[in-house]
Amino acid sequence: MQTDQLPPPRLQLRRIDKRFPGCHANKAVSLTLQPGEIHALLGENGAGKSTLVKIVYGVQQADSGEILWDGQPVHIGSPAQARALGIGMVFQHFSLFESLTVTENIALGINAREPLEDLATRIAEVSQRYGLPLDPQRHVHDLSVGERQRVEITRCLLQNPRLLIMDEPTSVLTPQEADTLFETLRRLRDEGCTILYISHKLEEIRALCSQATVLRAGDVVGSCDPRENSARALAQMMIGTELKTARSSISGTRRGEARLQVTNLSLGSLQPFGVDLKDISLSVHSGEIVGIAGVAGNGQNELMAALSGEHRSADHDAIHINGQPVGRLGPKRRRDLGMGFVPEERLGRGAVPDLSLADNALLSGYGRQALVSRGLISFRKVNAYADRIIQAFNVRTHGRRAEARSLSGGNLQKFIIGREILQKPKLLICAQPTWGVDAGAAAQIHQALLDLRDQGAAVLVVSQDLDELFTIADRIAVMCHGRLSSLRAARETTVEQVGLLMGGLFDSADEWEDDHGA
Repeated sequence: MQTDQLPPPRLQLRRIDKRFPGCHANKAVSLTLQPGEIHALLGENGAGKSTLVKIVYGVQQADSGEILWDGQPVHIGSPAQARALGIGMVFQHFSLFESLTVTENIALGINAREPLEDLATRIAEVSQRYGLPLDPQRHVHDLSVGERQRVEITRCLLQNPRLLIMDEPTSVLTPQEADTLFETLRRLRDEGCTILYISHKLEEIRALCSQATVLRAGDVVGSCDPRENSARALAQMMIGTELKTARSSISGTRRGEARLQVTNLSLGSLQPFGVDLKDISLSVHSGEIVGIAGVAGNGQNELMAALSGEHRSADHDAIHINGQPVGRLGPKRRRDLGMGFVPEERLGRGAVPDLSLADNALLSGYGRQALVSRGLISFRKVNAYADRIIQAFNVRTHGRRAEARSLSGGNLQKFIIGREILQKPKLLICAQPTWGVDAGAAAQIHQALLDLRDQGAAVLVVSQDLDELFTIADRIAVMCHGRLSSLRAARETTVEQVGLLMGGLFDSADEWEDDHGA
């Protein structure tokens, strides 16, 4: 009598261990992925998720442990070997050449030997089949961020992956684009593809995944069916303690004088494929948080450069900080007027990778924290200031002498935000404050921003995370193609309205009240 045997797991990791100097990233991690399932990998920043998937994809090698593919032991020594097995990966940060076409980019990514015309035909067929339509002849610099992600996914699909790893795939998508992506992933699942899905957006994990494995500090601490757990329960499993909810310490909005006033700002981009700013008007008052939503690449970086003073305007009166015209002033002069600034790029602009945390604290805090006197640095004050940031914002590090590059993304973000907030700015401008940050760290950052607002500061937050903006913002505007919509009270706004505006349909959403100067 014959019995049907179940197919072996698509991928098994057995006691994978990986160490770096001063860090035990993966501690005997075991994980099983079945054919035709969408499996979530959850964990705080620094929990070991990125290290684990890089081992699966051949970017890094485990110190010990075993990998089984279709029940057979394998060694994955490189991404090329991973792709040969049928493993594809869509990274959080795209690797595309702006000046090349879709076809040319994909050809480079898969080492295609077929004629480009034939590859273009396959791209069109595969992208249409999975609901990710692409024009193979378009240049990447003409594509939206959502379309660029389609290029990355299509590049994987052309290789017929049996395991697809996705790292924060919806962080750059509108809600409507995210829904389309979910339909594609479900179709792949139904065709037998296994998907390993990494995201800090727990509600989408619950909607999409049938199984979740949770890492904490390099250990597997549990697994569950996320559909049977609340987002809060998943977050608490990740952080190991009760998740605190960000709350305002005052009731109602107490909006005061305008700390930031932008009037009819038009500015050409400094980047070859950047976005020009077109007639931007905006006000941010003391005692309020203003949120700017939008898909990346729609002029947010150009706006941040204009507000920080990195790209100065010919019109001195186009930007006012605390009542003073600053259009032609640089970053230091604007900071002297009470501005704090948190850039989107953590390493390189927010912090110098090779410098210690103490030295990075000095870079922007030397003035308002009185860390320099008569040209001499007070290292005692610098060290005390760095220690205060680390303690107040629960930055997980080996100490103030640790290099910035040694921190996980979430912990470095907490340090940078803490550095700016502890200077008590009258105006804080921050881009993507919790991008790629786990639920516990995000709640802590949100609370810090709310506390700063409640102390009378004006806060401007640029974010792609709509949940974040609806959690903390008093008023919301949307940026698209270098234009900024009017501001509207968050409580009078819906996610659907914001999603339409993010897609460029400024005239299709409900009328927004134009209260720029209110």
